[in-house]
Amino acid sequence: METPDLLPEVEKILYTFAAAFRRTPRSPSSLSSPPASPSKEMSDLFCFDVSLDIKEDDGKGGFSHVPKEKNCFKLRRDYVKKIIVTVQQVNNVQLNVERCFGLLLSPGRNVKHADMHLLEMVSMGDNNDGKTMISGEWDPRDPSFEVLNTETTKGTRAFMTVAVDLVITGIQEPVRFRIETKVRVFQPNERFWYFNKKPIRELFYLQLKEVPSEVENEPAYEVINLVSESDLERQRALMQSPTRIARESVDAGNSTTDTPQDDDDDNDEPLLSGFGDVSKDCEEDILETWGEVLAKWRANLNNKPKQLTALVRKSIPEALRGEVWQLLAGCHENEGLMEHYRLLLTKETPAEKVIERDINRTFPAHDYFKETGGLGQDALLKISKAYSIYDEEVGYCQGLSFLAAVLLLHMPEEQAFAVLVKIMYEYGLRDLFRNDFELLHVKFYTLERLIEDTMSDLHYHFTDNNVEAHMYASQWFLTLFTAKFPLFMVFHIIDLFLSEGMNTLFNVALALLKTSKKDILALDFEGTLKYFRVTLPKKYRAEENAKELLQIAVTTKLSSKKLKKYEKEFYAIKQKQMELEDPLSRFERENKKLVETNMRLEQENDDLAHELVTSKIALRHDLDNAEDKADSFSKELLTTKEQLVEAEEERDRLVTELEQVKKMCRIELERQEKEIQRSTSIVAEYKQICSQLSERLEKQQVAYKSEIQGVREAVSTCENCSAMFTSNGNVQFSVTNKVNKEEVDPKLVDTEKKLRELELELAQTKLQLVESECKTQDLEHQLTAAVNELQSSKNNWFSKTFTQLKEVTSKKEG
Repeated sequence: METPDLLPEVEKILYTFAAAFRRTPRSPSSLSSPPASPSKEMSDLFCFDVSLDIKEDDGKGGFSHVPKEKNCFKLRRDYVKKIIVTVQQVNNVQLNVERCFGLLLSPGRNVKHADMHLLEMVSMGDNNDGKTMISGEWDPRDPSFEVLNTETTKGTRAFMTVAVDLVITGIQEPVRFRIETKVRVFQPNERFWYFNKKPIRELFYLQLKEVPSEVENEPAYEVINLVSESDLERQRALMQSPTRIARESVDAGNSTTDTPQDDDDDNDEPLLSGFGDVSKDCEEDILETWGEVLAKWRANLNNKPKQLTALVRKSIPEALRGEVWQLLAGCHENEGLMEHYRLLLTKETPAEKVIERDINRTFPAHDYFKETGGLGQDALLKISKAYSIYDEEVGYCQGLSFLAAVLLLHMPEEQAFAVLVKIMYEYGLRDLFRNDFELLHVKFYTLERLIEDTMSDLHYHFTDNNVEAHMYASQWFLTLFTAKFPLFMVFHIIDLFLSEGMNTLFNVALALLKTSKKDILALDFEGTLKYFRVTLPKKYRAEENAKELLQIAVTTKLSSKKLKKYEKEFYAIKQKQMELEDPLSRFERENKKLVETNMRLEQENDDLAHELVTSKIALRHDLDNAEDKADSFSKELLTTKEQLVEAEEERDRLVTELEQVKKMCRIELERQEKEIQRSTSIVAEYKQICSQLSERLEKQQVAYKSEIQGVREAVSTCENCSAMFTSNGNVQFSVTNKVNKEEVDPKLVDTEKKLRELELELAQTKLQLVESECKTQDLEHQLTAAVNELQSSKNNWFSKTFTQLKEVTSKKEG
């Protein structure tokens, strides 16, 4: 049974128990025991802890947990699922759950009862710790659940409502506990590496009224109201706290959407952040002065020049701002921080979605940042993510992107990150975000006291119209005036802030109020807030107005003693309020704060657990890869050792063969040399013999010719004998010759015979000489080829051997 609204008479009680029972106590015994002395109203309030879990068919006949990211289940399409609802009573007299009247499910939220679909209940049972568990099967392929079986696009979610109707002993009607959750639907083959098995939990507060019972000794109840923790959160959200207003004021600076305004005002649209052109022109004498100051400063970075403060108050030249800001912040030598920034970029941050949302709304009027996914937005995203990881306590602060954007317009992102860290830590800006914005409230109180001292009429006007400092100054202080005002004014304020510190915020705020006091005094509450949001930034679109304002700011003198006095007053007032505060209210507030801290720590613990699991998975993967590589290297090492042994054996064998080849070549060379020597001597002897034979033959030819000449002369008178000679003097023997051979002179025949023998011997000798020379040439060719082959084989073997040895050695060392 459900009722939409809270009854006024139980609102306070519900709020009290919402804080008291935000988390289920750890001891089950303590849960069931009633308070020591409860009041009648509290005794009728019952708190139930209801959790929702979803399991998915694993294809092996069982069900496995569905992954969950924060409060969003990750479902896979077309898989049968099991819905598990666990109900546990955590206070008051224990009520008995008799049975489950029905387990229901529907797409969407704020679903009507008639739109819920009954699931087939699988089981219901009680555990020893007092928990009642109801489970039912859900087939998402049913047309009724088409929305929950359709893949969601990136960045989108679908809503799902699960309800369970329980019949409780003593309560006349079934009690319905309904949980709304977000889901994302993925394709059937999607794989999830991180599994968060914690179910979604919701606290329900059941207000009962005891009525006469029809059964003796058994109490009977009537349901007055049933409200969930989420309903209470929405009720509390209606009550604006200063802290929330501070956050919302930053969001208002981030927002670029059109805000509905009065129809009778055509100029009431707020200006987009990042507007206003900044000129880089500067007079030559000013640049010369700055050049001299910077030269002195660079020579001694620990000693600021005396005229620096006066020059900064007049504004730093735009061309020099990047360097001067780094020197003022002390980032001139910060390589370690810049290197750490590069390391931070490799990590992930849980605030990435919030950062991406703010990045798109930061300085949309500036060309460098207006393009989605452009260079400016990319650098801004990286700096914001890096700082959220660097500062774990504060994390990402809404409005931080405006300050980072201002820095990026003057320096590279590594240097911009270093200056941002200096501003947050050493200038104390991060302290405004710590401890539930406590220091920010101190600044608000100090500003109100300064207004009271310097502008009493404006102070009374704010008091009469209930205008408090946090309503207009939150954005000023948290973003250093960077969110709404023109850039030439913003840059000058950052000049002053880096030079003179946090007091600059009070100086600029007081100057803004002084110059606008006349306009503000004529406005009511709504008009005042609208003036600060819309009209005031437009007032300084003219650069002359901004210069006049900042001139007033730098001439405003604030006493440090007075500021400390106001700070002590704030803490004294706070302490007095705590002493006068109702202990129950104080405990409730402190308990609420502790619960919120506990929830934050649990969230951090979940994030750390996620990071740990992710790291373990990555390390396991790296370890597996390393082990695989080690096994591969071990096998390769064994193979290399075997190859080395084989190579050494081959080397020894080749060395032996080389020695044998050398020996054979040496023997063959010696033999060839002897053969050459023998052939040479034979050739020499043949030449000598041929020479002697030639001389002898020539002598015999001469004697033969002379003898033939004598014979020819002797027989020249004889007709028959003269016919034996030819015209050239040769002897001829003709058949037709009438002279018989027997009549020829025997001495002449012998001479002719000897002559023929000598000619034949000479021809044979010449033939042998030619053959000997040919053999000599063949031997010389063979010797040359053998020497070349020996040298070639020697070089090839050595080169291959050395190459193999080098390769084996290099592999072994690797």
